[in-house]
Amino acid sequence: MSELSDQAAKHEVYERLHATAEFHDLRRRYRGFAIPWTIAFLSWYLLYVVMSNWAGDFMGTKVIGNINIALIFGLLQFASTFLIARLYATHANKSLDPLADKLRADYDASVVGGSSSHGARR
Repeated sequence: MSELSDQAAKHEVYERLHATAEFHDLRRRYRGFAIPWTIAFLSWYLLYVVMSNWAGDFMGTKVIGNINIALIFGLLQFASTFLIARLYATHANKSLDPLADKLRADYDASVVGGSSSHGARR
């Protein structure tokens, strides 16, 4: 029964933190980055697929030697993936992690009396 009451206490703490302005700000900041960049990347990828299927002559245009526009578009898919990942890491370090760390500390203080059982990030 103790484990059940422990889970209920953790759930209460989570619900309390979920209702805070900090939690809503964290979600707003995350969505403010993730949604536009996801739409941008998926649009860029869809453009690549559409152009590959219906603009074969254009995509087959040679730029240098045997390197054509399709190959350049394909390589740019990788480059844009790494760029977005880097932008997200920077955004998370600056805007998301401080709020998440504060919420985690509040949770830990409420649930386990200040000692982290969740493996604090370093």
